[in-house]
Amino acid sequence: MKPRDQFLDAAFLGSKVGPGKKEPTRFRTIWISDVHLGTTGCQAARLLEFLRATESETLYLVGDIVDGWQLKRRWYWDQVHNNIVQTVLKKAKKGTEVIFVPGNHDEAVRQFIDLDFGGIRVRDEMVHTTAAGKRMLVLHGDRFDGVIACAKWLAYVGDNLYTMILTFNQWYNAWRARAGLPYWSLSQYLKSKVKNAVNYISSFEEALAEEAKRRGLDGVICGHIHKPEIREIDGVTYCNDGDWVESLSALVEDQAGQLRLVTWQEIVKHRKHAVEAEVDDGELCVSPS
Repeated sequence: MKPRDQFLDAAFLGSKVGPGKKEPTRFRTIWISDVHLGTTGCQAARLLEFLRATESETLYLVGDIVDGWQLKRRWYWDQVHNNIVQTVLKKAKKGTEVIFVPGNHDEAVRQFIDLDFGGIRVRDEMVHTTAAGKRMLVLHGDRFDGVIACAKWLAYVGDNLYTMILTFNQWYNAWRARAGLPYWSLSQYLKSKVKNAVNYISSFEEALAEEAKRRGLDGVICGHIHKPEIREIDGVTYCNDGDWVESLSALVEDQAGQLRLVTWQEIVKHRKHAVEAEVDDGELCVSPS
């Protein structure tokens, strides 16, 4: 069995289930960011499926959950976007600790830092201690983006260009889907191939790792650049939970304190396989793959 499958098995088996029942996959902590509710590029239906398929003691919303920049230009908000908000509120009501760390696209929420709404705590940043004892700085990360810090107008231009790329991607991948081809991301391709983009991402990651080290912390968890990643930088664990526009990823912590990146596809696929696995004496038994 692959390590990733073992990790998901352990999460899924955190609760007993009866035959055919779809119990949520359980984690100690989940981090999601860069959802961009209020845009057509947001993969809202898949995020809703992910939220309904998972449970956690703590849920971090690490910024850019709502895209205020795009909503100012053009109002877009459908029922699925409402359902996501209602699902998060329901989790908070049922005991999940929900912490919202605003980003640059939902920066209007920063005026409510240190307040609580409907069981959701709004904080500028947090220090999260894992079950293994590691202390991780949690923040969106936009303050360490030189473009936003020094030339916000350029960030707006870049946001418009990114929106254009996503629109092209939607058309192109609709054609690929009809042709039976897998999803392909133009923006991710450009990020990996264009030298300036690669340097920008590396500088961002290193700046955040340096800040965590300066504070005497073990690592940092952020969003902002839409690039899921876990890597060591100068003795500091850098984690980026990705986004819900293209990568459809989240960072999760299991009960032992292990951090992993998971995707919507992995969670949904694993739950489906687990439910279809053999059931013995009313408990789920997942067959080795």
